Amino acid sequence: MNILGLVISFLYVFLILFISTFIAKKDGEISRKFVHIGVSNCWIIAIIFFNNVIIASAAPAIFIILNYISYKKDIFSSMERKEKNSLGTVYYPISYLILTLVSFLYFKNMLYAGIGMLAMGYGDGFAAIFGTKIKSIQYRIFGEKKTLVGSISMFIFTFAVISILTVAFGEFSLLNVLLITIFATVVEALSPFGTDNLTVPLLTTLAAYFIL
Repeated sequence: MNILGLVISFLYVFLILFISTFIAKKDGEISRKFVHIGVSNCWIIAIIFFNNVIIASAAPAIFIILNYISYKKDIFSSMERKEKNSLGTVYYPISYLILTLVSFLYFKNMLYAGIGMLAMGYGDGFAAIFGTKIKSIQYRIFGEKKTLVGSISMFIFTFAVISILTVAFGEFSLLNVLLITIFATVVEALSPFGTDNLTVPLLTTLAAYFIL
């Protein structure tokens, strides 16, 4: 099951990247966020297939290297920002690797990190999409421009995915989900450019661990 999960993980990610190349021809931002959101679903594959920490860690470890090469050489252009001052695409698999190790070796549970990963994938992903496509009040924190619509989108989609995941694990509590969602939304708003791919999944995972 572990090897099958690894194969499915790679096939799934490269399918997402392949589809994103067509989306990129019409809208580069949507393309990037399609990858951002889609790849976060790999955690669901991990929940289903993996029980070996080494094999589960293989994919994110490899993508740290591949994404860094892509960052330098623009190999996966459909997921790269035009501005070359953000390592967000590299931070993504770093967070995934850290959370994989912590989930297997410490939590002994895939729920907490799943909350962190999907909050980053769906919450932060849709925040960027709606925040850039819909005009609204703007504000700056640490020099990073944020929008009211983006923050609201972060809250709504994070609340939705955390609710679904906690229901699936039999851990749903409206108050707890609200607290984690509010925390994740604030973390995203306070994260400097690109670092939200580290701060949102890691800190939201910690919040989920202590709140649930």
